[in-house]
Amino acid sequence: MKEQTARSIRSGPDAITTVRRFSRFYTRRLGLLGEGLLDSAFSLAESRVLYELAHHDGLTASLLGRELGLDPGYLSRILKRFEARGLIVRAPSASDGRQAVLGLTEAGHAAFAPLDQGSREQVAALLGPLDPEETERLTRAMATVEELLGERPAAPAPILLRPHQIGDIGWIVHRQALLYAQEYGWDETYEALVAEIGAEFLRAFDPKRDRAWIAEREGAIVGSVFVVRVSDEIARLRLLYVEPHARGSGLGRRLVGECIRFARLKGYRKLTLWTNDVLAAARRIYQDAGFTLVAEERHHSFGKDLVGQNWELAL
Repeated sequence: MKEQTARSIRSGPDAITTVRRFSRFYTRRLGLLGEGLLDSAFSLAESRVLYELAHHDGLTASLLGRELGLDPGYLSRILKRFEARGLIVRAPSASDGRQAVLGLTEAGHAAFAPLDQGSREQVAALLGPLDPEETERLTRAMATVEELLGERPAAPAPILLRPHQIGDIGWIVHRQALLYAQEYGWDETYEALVAEIGAEFLRAFDPKRDRAWIAEREGAIVGSVFVVRVSDEIARLRLLYVEPHARGSGLGRRLVGECIRFARLKGYRKLTLWTNDVLAAARRIYQDAGFTLVAEERHHSFGKDLVGQNWELAL
């Protein structure tokens, strides 16, 4: 009962109105309400059928219907029209004699080509007025919609931690520079700083006193952090980052916890770090892990006015 009430609150009148308004805007903006998509002879559903057949081999009518969520009777009528016009052919399935595999003919590919090109040109025209940062915001928002309204996986793949390997530091410099530019507007001087830190880590790396943790999910890097020696008694935590799609998983806290355990194991007496006050999520992680803010200083760096902070943890 409580769960049902919570769902009702989340999908209340305001949220429903917003989603419906966006749906109306998007269908009008892409011209999806016309009799033919992109001034063609094909409806939106027919165009989607052509798209799937053009991009996937071995599709049967049942597989196609499940992929598109189309009523079997409606899909059957579309396929019969396409077959009558010579746009598709059917061939017996090698794995199931009761099924027929669908494919486009040369005429089918020729009919799909202007639809495909027209769609590309339409999207290019929509994106044309946007600058790169706005385009990135738009595509991130679309990915979020797809993630939240799409089919939920049974369980996310586990995130594994490993030591650094060749190529990791360059990738981390790239991702940190890009993410901080997108999220905070920092300029290329931050990329230069991260590159210097990464290069110095590699040049001075001592496996007995230094450590990097690279977080991976299904082979893709989703976060990292470093501990480097300052003196025999002091180590520094550096360059904590987590990819946006991995945030909320507890990875940031896990990485900081690994840094603390390593520093204690190696006999350090203090773990320090430098950050900026705008990085609120990271600061909460440090504070929850027991770090204490010991100094603040205003500075102009990375193209922004910032407040730098020094934090320490007695080990």
